[in-house]
Amino acid sequence: MAGLSKLNINKFFYGFIPGIIISVVFIWIYLTGFYPNDIGIVEILKRIFPGVLFGKILLLAAMPNLIMVFVFYKQDYFKIASGFMSSAMLFVIAAIFML
Repeated sequence: MAGLSKLNINKFFYGFIPGIIISVVFIWIYLTGFYPNDIGIVEILKRIFPGVLFGKILLLAAMPNLIMVFVFYKQDYFKIASGFMSSAMLFVIAAIFML
């Protein structure tokens, strides 16, 4: 019976943790693609952090997660889809406070 409990892993975290990683990577790709390369990513974040622009970037970062929710929901992986949705909601809530 001990081996059976290992198979019963909560698949929520299979969507939540990659959802956070995907959003952070999306922010990094977006900022390095649309800002000049002579300044670092930390300096860019320091410049846009207290403003509305950072909230808009957080909203953009939630979009790949919502696409993944659609993909996993269509394949009947509801726990993984709810993990991606929860990580997207973290970014949406943070963006609401920034706007």
